[in-house]
Amino acid sequence: MSDKKFKRQNSSRKLGDSWRRPKGHHSSLRKGRRGHGIKPSPGYGSQNKGMHPSGYYEVLVRNIDDLQKIDKEREAARISSNIGKRKRKKIIEKAEEMEINVLN
Repeated sequence: MSDKKFKRQNSSRKLGDSWRRPKGHHSSLRKGRRGHGIKPSPGYGSQNKGMHPSGYYEVLVRNIDDLQKIDKEREAARISSNIGKRKRKKIIEKAEEMEINVLN
């Protein structure tokens, strides 16, 4: 028996453990009855929702003053999409001077 969290309905009958959505009209697993296993849902998501794959938390930066609020050990800057080229260049220069990572 595997230790997977979400098991396929009737997996004990030579079907395998890989998850398949229950589609039967009378299926107790589809109806969510207690004691019939659990289905994947948004509540089972990972705990690292706000973290970037680089290991930093993202902080949205709209101007140079926003860089002062960033903790460079745990956070990285993401420059807002509506910032122009000239202002973006100034923000990136200031971030390099302060040794802050910029994600975009």
